[in-house]
Amino acid sequence: MSGEPLLLIGAGGHARSCIDAIEMGGRFRIVGLIGTAPEVGTEVLGYPVLGTDIDLPRLVAQFRTAAITLGQIKSPAARMRLFSAALAAGAELPAIVSPLAHVSRHAELGAGTMVLHRAVINAGARIGRNVIINTMALVEHDAEIGDHCHIATAAVINGGVRIGAETFIGSNASIRQEIQVGTGCVIGMGQRVVTDCADGEWLPPGRRPS
Repeated sequence: MSGEPLLLIGAGGHARSCIDAIEMGGRFRIVGLIGTAPEVGTEVLGYPVLGTDIDLPRLVAQFRTAAITLGQIKSPAARMRLFSAALAAGAELPAIVSPLAHVSRHAELGAGTMVLHRAVINAGARIGRNVIINTMALVEHDAEIGDHCHIATAAVINGGVRIGAETFIGSNASIRQEIQVGTGCVIGMGQRVVTDCADGEWLPPGRRPS
């Protein structure tokens, strides 16, 4: 199999979605994954789990290019830790885009960001580092999304929205145009956000925004 060798960091369910996008893209050749101790020696969609976090420096030295494929629900702490550890080990962390997604040539993607199937990122949008733009999510024109965010499946980020770092936007949530969402927020599944959210604000599913 041809392509640039790629080490995946994270071997859970989210890794499966990432693998599918990476395989379809054809740019990279997946060499294996980093997972937890019980996962070592198993396979994920036919790719071996080669080691744990302890093995990261050795594996990065061997393969160089990596992707964070650990998922993120609520807290980004684990993804942030792995992202920092990969950088410290000397890894290159390219942005990866499914060939079934659309990213405008006028948009910007930070290092380590993953854009999955049927997602759309429109002109003028700016996406930070280590961000997940999940399946069918929409990021409209001129929106800005900070580092270490997760925009979950089918979420809608309308034009001019600003989302602070380390924020989670749940599936099918919708953020009105020009809204500002602070750092470290959690916006639950299906929420309709029509007013600004302060840093650290949580809006679980079913709770109406104030």
